[in-house]
Order: sequence, then C-alpha cells, then structure tokens
Amino acid sequence: MRIISGKYKGRRFDPPKSFKARPTTDMAKESLFNVLNNDIDWEETSALDLFGGTGGISFELISRGCPRVVCVEKNFNHSTFIEKTKGELKIQSEMALLKMDVFSYLEHCKEQFDLIFADPPYDLKNFEEVPHLIFGKDLIKPEGTFILEHPRDYDFSNLPLFESKRVYGSVNFSIFRK
Repeated sequence: MRIISGKYKGRRFDPPKSFKARPTTDMAKESLFNVLNNDIDWEETSALDLFGGTGGISFELISRGCPRVVCVEKNFNHSTFIEKTKGELKIQSEMALLKMDVFSYLEHCKEQFDLIFADPPYDLKNFEEVPHLIFGKDLIKPEGTFILEHPRDYDFSNLPLFESKRVYGSVNFSIFRK
C-alpha cells in the first residue's frame, strides 16, 4: 500500500500476508484521484470511507488535505492495522475510525459528506444494497460524490446520480454525483 500524493506521498505500509482485505491497487487509486483532483477541493472536503480495509483510501484523502475522514471497518485485524498506521503517521483529529458494521453505521448515520467511497468485499451477500442505503439516507451533500468500487460483473448505470464508470485493470469504479 502506497500513499500516492500529498504530505505523506510515497509512504508505504504493508498489511500482514494473512490480511483478508483486497486493497485498491496503487494504479487504480492514482488514476481515480487524478480524475477527482479536477473536481474536488480536498481542503474543504468531508469524506466517508466505508469498508476501510487497509485504510489506504482514508490515508490518501488525509494526505491530500482532507480535514475530516470517517473510516468504518468492523474487522478487528483490519481496524487494528488502520489504527497502527494512523499512529505512525501521527494522524489525530482528521480521522475518526469506527470499528463497526457498515450497515449498522449507515442505518444510524445522520451526517452528509462531500465524498463517500465504498469498497465492499466482492463476495458480500448484500453488495447491491450499499448504493441504495447511501441514496436512501441522503448521505451525499449537494455537489457531492459517491464512488463504489466493484467487480466488473456489476452494472450500476441505471441508478440515480450515476455519472460514469471507470475501469483500471480489474478494478471498476462507479461514480455518482449529486
């Protein structure tokens, strides 16, 4: 895992080999953030990172100047790794790590975000519910962006707010804008 840009640019963190998370590849992350850089003022962005995994997206956001990132990850080993990395980077108030189930979080969340990134496990039983929950709870601020990372066999182009699909190798992102 590498931080692509910003104040932590080039920093590497390697999750243990036993990790079950599938981190977003550096190439896909770099390509996605190149697209987002044209539309997002990072210093003014509140972000939600669902299914945090290694925390790579959260750390990238903070590195680019995002003042507030909420990262939700329920797996104990994953959240412990994120907490450890957060400590190594000396990140404090910019990141709130919530060790809980994403669906429970979404059920109770009353906050809106400028940017929401979700990278559910590809074998998640209720994978297709994630965008519906985010839209149904109105979690995206006006002019906000929601990005869903998913396997190629999913097509979300018929959902409201769908803007585009980006494919980088085996990584697929559906991008929604309010």
